[in-house]
Amino acid sequence: MAQLVLFAGKDRSLARRHPWIFAAAVERLNGRARPGDTVDVVAANGRPLARAAWSPESKIRARVWTFDPDEIVDDVFFKRRIQAAVERRQAVPELATQDGLRLIHGESDGLPGLIADRYGDTIVVQLTATGPEKWRRAIIGALQRASACARIYERSDSDVRRLEGLDPVTGWVLGEAPAEPLTIVENGVRMRVDVVAGHKTGFYLDQRDNRLLTRELAAGRATLNCFCYTGGFSLQAVAGGAVSVLSIDSSAPALATAVDNLALNRQLDAHRAEWRQADVFDELRVLKSSGQRFDLIILDPPKFAPSAAHAERAARAYRDINVFGFRLLNPGGLLMTYSCSGSIRSEHFQQIVADAALDAGRGARILRRLAAPSDHPVALNFGEGEYLKGLLCQVD
Repeated sequence: MAQLVLFAGKDRSLARRHPWIFAAAVERLNGRARPGDTVDVVAANGRPLARAAWSPESKIRARVWTFDPDEIVDDVFFKRRIQAAVERRQAVPELATQDGLRLIHGESDGLPGLIADRYGDTIVVQLTATGPEKWRRAIIGALQRASACARIYERSDSDVRRLEGLDPVTGWVLGEAPAEPLTIVENGVRMRVDVVAGHKTGFYLDQRDNRLLTRELAAGRATLNCFCYTGGFSLQAVAGGAVSVLSIDSSAPALATAVDNLALNRQLDAHRAEWRQADVFDELRVLKSSGQRFDLIILDPPKFAPSAAHAERAARAYRDINVFGFRLLNPGGLLMTYSCSGSIRSEHFQQIVADAALDAGRGARILRRLAAPSDHPVALNFGEGEYLKGLLCQVD
């Protein structure tokens, strides 16, 4: 096994059990390693620290599999780690009845670069780094055994793979496509999941609890849902008794799926839902100019900051949409606002929203901080895992 030697003083993050080793921390590689191979990580004085997956083309030069320098990384290792992650979720009562569930959440489950989501009897897996790419067969087999799924689809097509020197890979790796469109029930609402062409693994499971909160808040409120995608927040608002729900997205296919999702739920009053294809930034200005007002507004934009280099530009975009959000609310109205950009930390996001309220001339308070559900855990040693953050605010 090759040996990854760190510069003196660059082992502090590993002492805190942070799983990423950046290129600037690496002094040399003793021996030869191919992308994804397991290497022994040692301090400058030769002290064993960990075992990690080697990624020669990435700024994150290695990702730690285990902080036990003697633990063997083999098929049994992945079987054990994946089984443990599945069992942790099975032990959480609130997750027991969910059709859609994240089974593996990367670093926070001790499996860097691996995401696995379950939709009914179908699992969608994403391999985003060289380590899990190397152990693809072991991972697929362990997922099948731990979950007793009928089929597994691979969606290893995220942009981050290019940073690892990996080409995109998609397709069925176990079983075949179901005869009928894949559908899940989330908190009483049926939703279609497109595992082949949908965003992420086909659905935004990380907003499940926040969509339920929307349902609980929506009764009697005129609601605006921006960046609505396939209508998850919108349908929950209708189910919760919103008097009207205006949903805006720039994607015609996403809106078409949202309309189909509403039709799947015949118990919902379709007349209370309006779908509008438009650029959200432009449409917010139109709504402001026309004098429309709302009692509940949801701002769930895409990732404005894919990396730290984009953080300043992203901050301006978040501020702009939140300024309009505050201006469009009736007195006492509620704003549910989110950021899924990992490079925008929680305290920074709160400051952006606070500045937006000042720019809008509205007084507001935070009623609740919003985050991903318990199947998206955040390891204490890996704060980067807390990518989704949100605020429920009420204006004066």
